[in-house]
Amino acid sequence: MNADAHAGHGHDDHAHGHGHDDGRDHGSFKSYMTGFILSVILTAIPFYLVMTGAIENRNWTIAIIVAMAMVQIVVHMVYFLHMNTTSDGGWTMMALIFTVIVVVIALSGSLWVMYHLNVNMMPVHDMRNMP
Repeated sequence: MNADAHAGHGHDDHAHGHGHDDGRDHGSFKSYMTGFILSVILTAIPFYLVMTGAIENRNWTIAIIVAMAMVQIVVHMVYFLHMNTTSDGGWTMMALIFTVIVVVIALSGSLWVMYHLNVNMMPVHDMRNMP
């Protein structure tokens, strides 16, 4: 076969979507490092607040930790999963909505279980007075 016959078979990786140049943003070293640094900062701040007791009001500390967690989810989705509102014909937005729903279910379910475990725990008795 000559070169024209091989060209007609369509073995081009880019034409089949197997190549790396498919029009999507795969990220760069700079974007990955930006995401990593933001993730470290968004993890270190709540860790610092809890370990040092920097904020006396416990409710404010919890609110800041939850806010940092939500921001970190967005950082991961943008910098590591390369999600935006324009790519893949709306599938990224569907993935975002699905992620939000799963996170809300997981957080509310975890808080509900922990609350009820705390309320329904048997009181601790003094073991020295046991027969």
